[in-house]
Amino acid sequence: MVQEMSDKELITVTIDRYTDLQQIKKANGGHENEMLDYLIRVTTAKLSSLGVNVEDITL
Repeated sequence: MVQEMSDKELITVTIDRYTDLQQIKKANGGHENEMLDYLIRVTTAKLSSLGVNVEDITL
């Protein structure tokens, strides 16, 4: 049986992913990583489409 996530669960999981990516970027010590930056942009867009303002949760 397949269960769908509620909007709240989807937002929570996506916020967790965003904060994980932010922590990786901070730990990266300023080294440029195009893939990491891309993943952050995509996750930001997803959160924005879900009505979440990422400015409040950005490191």
